[in-house]
Amino acid sequence: MNGMRRSLFGYRRAEVEEAISSRDAQILHYERQAAAQGEAVAEMESETTVLAGMVLEREREIRSLDGRLKEANECHDRSIAALDAITARLEELEAQARGQATRIRMKALREAVEVSKKVKALTDVDPAYRSEPQAAAPGPEPAGADEPLYAGRVKLEIGPLGDFSQLVGFEDAIGQIGASEISVERFSEGRATLSMNLDQPVDLLGELEELSSLDFKVRHNTPDNLILDVDEESGPEQRAA
Repeated sequence: MNGMRRSLFGYRRAEVEEAISSRDAQILHYERQAAAQGEAVAEMESETTVLAGMVLEREREIRSLDGRLKEANECHDRSIAALDAITARLEELEAQARGQATRIRMKALREAVEVSKKVKALTDVDPAYRSEPQAAAPGPEPAGADEPLYAGRVKLEIGPLGDFSQLVGFEDAIGQIGASEISVERFSEGRATLSMNLDQPVDLLGELEELSSLDFKVRHNTPDNLILDVDEESGPEQRAA
């Protein structure tokens, strides 16, 4: 061994024992280091196992959330499609209701005309059915420079109208002004009498001239009553509803 001197009969015993003790000490030191490193490796392996389990759990959660998100998106798409279908159906029903209301209104007006004609025929045949003579309608009144404002309950007579579509169009124009409780009280021989309620003061004549397709003149003008005469010389495009 390096560092030991030989004697007559070999190496000195004390130096051999010291070398062996030194070697055993180094071996014990290395064994302890190996054991400590083994424990550290085991601890790291344990932590790695725990972390691997956590990663797997997170992956399972992510896959579950992805599936739930996909289901939610599909449900949302189905809801949107159902809502679109319902909206389209409601619009269709609304259009049908408007058409039905127009047909009912026109039928009622036709029946009112027929009743009026029958009453007129009866008054022509039997004087007992004749009503009291009415005063002659006043001539056209020129509109002033400043048109009056109308509010509250107002009656409006207009004519002559060519057909029911013109009456419906004129009634729609009144509705656009903001009037409420609009009703047709009479429609006979092309002249219609309408009743309406105006919640706010309105330049009724000015608004009707702008919104209605009919060209008319003012015959009578009072705070609660208007009589308008349609210009029969206006072109078909103005008289059309």
